[in-house]
Amino acid sequence: MSRNVAFWMAAAVAAAGCAHHGVVEDDAVQHMSEFRLSKEDVVEVSVWKEPELSRTLPIRPDGRITLPLIGDVQAEGLRPQDLEAKVHKMLGGLVRDPRVTVIVHDVNGAKVFVTGMVAHPGSFPLRNKVNVLQALAMAGGLAEFADRGEINVLRADGRRIQVDYDDLVSGKSKVTLGPGDTVVVP
Repeated sequence: MSRNVAFWMAAAVAAAGCAHHGVVEDDAVQHMSEFRLSKEDVVEVSVWKEPELSRTLPIRPDGRITLPLIGDVQAEGLRPQDLEAKVHKMLGGLVRDPRVTVIVHDVNGAKVFVTGMVAHPGSFPLRNKVNVLQALAMAGGLAEFADRGEINVLRADGRRIQVDYDDLVSGKSKVTLGPGDTVVVP
């Protein structure tokens, strides 16, 4: 039995390791077509004519903010107008006709990561659409001994895509990055 398990595990590893991709077209990734709040974003929640209820604060690592009277409110993943509606509803029984406005001051949450054989590995803010080639440029380009043929994109959802640098430069392969994606250059 253990031989069968070992055989199938080795076969799976070999198949995953030997999977060579040709031209890669942009796959399904949640593009930033509609802004959603992320951890570390800084928001101002303003309640009209109620300055003691208004606050400017970052979204915590647990995805929440804390407001007077209502306590913790889930903010991560919501659109600003959704957070407005949520706070309005929560304040409805406590304040007469609350008029809530959410203003995004700093967008800090959406990031892509570039690691491996690049000049400046690190995390980079994802302010708009960024493809793999642009992320590599933000990281200072490939290092001298980088493997140009086996650049990996690790999606935040666990998928893995392998691309060739020359295909990226020539435009044959196009991969747009989403929040939390990592580019690995061996």
